[in-house]
Amino acid sequence: MKYSQAKWGRIFTVRLEDGDVVHTCLEELAAEKGIQRAAVILLGGVDKGSTLIVGPEKGRERPVNPMEFVLDNVHEVAGVGTIFPNEAGRPVVHMHAACGREGATVSGCIRAGVTTWQVGEAVIMELTDNRAIRKKDPSIGFELLDM
Repeated sequence: MKYSQAKWGRIFTVRLEDGDVVHTCLEELAAEKGIQRAAVILLGGVDKGSTLIVGPEKGRERPVNPMEFVLDNVHEVAGVGTIFPNEAGRPVVHMHAACGREGATVSGCIRAGVTTWQVGEAVIMELTDNRAIRKKDPSIGFELLDM
């Protein structure tokens, strides 16, 4: 385990509108407002055709081959994530969400493209006095937090 300490900064409330791509909007807002690091919560609806990354095809096999799951209809969504800058200094969202409809739920990472259905609400809680960044780990191909 590795860790670092941070303090709370600004807090933003966000209304995502019908058709907004969640991670794109949050990253654009973060860049516009100078948010480098944050905790994020999300709730609302996501549209048919939204794509989640639902795990590697084979557990510990390298290279990692991500699996995608495309939603076949509108779903309710609850998600939690973070924003940290990559090595180029661009804020990057990492968020996992649970998407449910009629008693069935699928969970995964939203980075492949999750689109808002009618309304989405997010709260971005900025973290300050922290230097953590996302650095590419060539052994698995992910950008991992480096403290």
